[in-house]
Amino acid sequence: MQEDSVETTVYSLAAAAPAQPNRRSKERHLSLLRVGAILIEGRRELCLIRNISAGGMMIRAYSPIRASTPISIELKHGEPISGMIQWAEDDLAGVAFDAPIDVVALLTPPSKGLRPRLPRIEIECTAWVRQDADVIRTRAINVSQGGVCVETSAALTIGGGVVVTLPGLTPAAGLVKWNEGEAYGIAFNRALVLSELVQWLRDQQQERRRRVAV
Repeated sequence: MQEDSVETTVYSLAAAAPAQPNRRSKERHLSLLRVGAILIEGRRELCLIRNISAGGMMIRAYSPIRASTPISIELKHGEPISGMIQWAEDDLAGVAFDAPIDVVALLTPPSKGLRPRLPRIEIECTAWVRQDADVIRTRAINVSQGGVCVETSAALTIGGGVVVTLPGLTPAAGLVKWNEGEAYGIAFNRALVLSELVQWLRDQQQERRRRVAV
């Protein structure tokens, strides 16, 4: 029996707001998208956040939204973020923030209470994958505490054991779980240490900012 697909909110360290999709993705059976509260044209509504970057976000709204409409969204309690609707297509809308936000700070869990795992975060860096005697240079496209997705033209064996090295992080052993084109999903045998991953993401974020400033 085939498992239902799961749609989750994707986070990105990119400075730009999410672009309008070329086409709608296929319908999914199960949605675990983050919920946000938006204030638009004097009314307060809930929305589902498809993806979010330092520069903006893509939301799934429950009522029609027009482009060029000012908007405010509350991602953390009592911390509204202002922006502008850049585009709208069916029930999706793209928001550009008035000022960049700190995505890593948004992801960092509170010091007290439950500390859930970080969600999937889009990245762009080199990752080295060792499988058997082969060490393969790949491009990491997203990471979570539980795994990483890499792109490579080399063939990785599905179900095979690997060791993944992201520059600045301790090498992590895992299993290749799936493949789609040149993309491979790798599940770590042990979850990455939260504090180490958060610091690494901060370093990646600062490096992106330096590249943009040059």
